[in-house]
Amino acid sequence: MMTGGAMLCALATAHGAQFKLPQFETTKLPNGLTVMLMERHEVPLISVRAVVRAGAVNDGPQAGLANLTGDAILLGSTKHDKKAIDEAFDFRGATLAGGGATEQTTVQANFARADAPALLPLFAEIVQQPGFDNAELDKLRARKVSGLKQAKESPRQVAGIYYRSMLFGDAPYANPPGGTVASLQALKQADVKSFHGRYFRPDNAAIVVVGDFQPAEMKRQIEALFGQWRAEGPAPQRVDYGKPVTGKPRVWLVDKPDAIETTFLIGGAGIARNDPDYVPLQVLNTVLGGRFTSWLNDELRVNSGLTYGANSAFAPNAQAGVFSISSFTALPKTEAALDLALKTYNRLWDKGIDKATLDSAKAYVKGQFPPRFETGDQLASLLGDMFALNVERAQIDNFMRDVDGLTPEKAKALVDRHFPRKNLQMVLVGKAAEIRKIAAKYGDVTELDISADGFKPGAK
Repeated sequence: MMTGGAMLCALATAHGAQFKLPQFETTKLPNGLTVMLMERHEVPLISVRAVVRAGAVNDGPQAGLANLTGDAILLGSTKHDKKAIDEAFDFRGATLAGGGATEQTTVQANFARADAPALLPLFAEIVQQPGFDNAELDKLRARKVSGLKQAKESPRQVAGIYYRSMLFGDAPYANPPGGTVASLQALKQADVKSFHGRYFRPDNAAIVVVGDFQPAEMKRQIEALFGQWRAEGPAPQRVDYGKPVTGKPRVWLVDKPDAIETTFLIGGAGIARNDPDYVPLQVLNTVLGGRFTSWLNDELRVNSGLTYGANSAFAPNAQAGVFSISSFTALPKTEAALDLALKTYNRLWDKGIDKATLDSAKAYVKGQFPPRFETGDQLASLLGDMFALNVERAQIDNFMRDVDGLTPEKAKALVDRHFPRKNLQMVLVGKAAEIRKIAAKYGDVTELDISADGFKPGAK
């Protein structure tokens, strides 16, 4: 990989315009830190991102720890408190953010090129030497606890968490990234410091810089700011984070007694983020439920009026992922909506995808793809995901080729290979007293109480 200021190809049409990821350089410092530099001189801005290979999968019994740590890093460093850092960024119109996801924790900043000498050192401080001020940490934790309680009042915010918990069972991929009320309330300053010390280390992290800079000078700055970062003990090893459990048709019925709607997800096992079929599957999913004119949205919203929207998606992780159809409907229409969703889904096998439909989806996907990676921040996010989720640049560079090469025959083979058809898994969030008998049509039913803490059966 080389340095370069190659521009994005912003036009991707059915006539075959190509999208290529701009050139970037990847190096490693002697302490094991990965450094990814992509220079772009169109605007005088710089996006910098620290990516750590640790997230909810590393929480263990302390659900929400990675997420809390990622946000708590923004509370100040050992040298500068939160107020001083906030003022430094705000005064210059810069942004600073952080957080923990399923498999990565990130700290990111965006600022003008002229402000790099002032803000890069502060960025380096909070990544390596966060203060984790106890008073600020208490306030942050309280806000997160309130957010979790409020989320349970909106089924669409939490249905996906129940779904992943259902599919992955006790495996790390089932861990709720935001934690639970009880788990968050139990987390202390010492837990956050321990997580940071265990996983925030140069041989488990990358620094990504995208924007208007000179590579040689930026390398010197990164080496000066991060070259003395040291790790103690062996680096964390990746383990098996789990595979979806789909041995028989199951339904998790999450009871919300005051619900007037039923929110549902249907599906099963998906793919890993680096699966070679990742790109063509985006096209096929576009037909099924990936755009407003998809089969699911047409049938459940436009033609029947059963819902305001329906979609489907593959949600991949580094090792495994899930596929789901999702929507919601008025309580009395629950059975009709579920049956129509399943009938529409089965069109993938019953009728297949004809060439005209496939060509339309291909054109749509090709038009949507490049605009996702136009800004420096978007590109920095992509490079961070590539580092954290083991994605090679070939997947991006060959995007147009893989879309263009999709035929109805290949589409059928991919549908058979990747879209779950048997032993479908279902989460229903709604008024159990009204939909209990309906739920039993679709598999073995397990009932949960939405007011219980957490996202597993037996929670209290």
